[in-house]
Amino acid sequence: MEPGLRDGDRLLVRYDARVRSGDVVVARFVDGTLAVKRAHERRSTRTGAPGWWLLSDNAEQGVDSRHRGVVPEEAVLAVVRCRVWPPVRW
Repeated sequence: MEPGLRDGDRLLVRYDARVRSGDVVVARFVDGTLAVKRAHERRSTRTGAPGWWLLSDNAEQGVDSRHRGVVPEEAVLAVVRCRVWPPVRW
């Protein structure tokens, strides 16, 4: 699957939005890396805390939960609402 976003895209995000399966989210991995990924499903972390299984739209190139594991719920920082730049080309 082709990625829906490219490097340099500017996004409008909502920090207090409820995350749902299929949402594109901004998350912080354990090593501090900020990433934009798709929330696939709710899962528990190794400690039993709630979290999300996050996947890349382009599985061949992206680093996601298959490599880093479940992302704790508090590390999912925002839900992407739309791309504001560059404009969508029809």
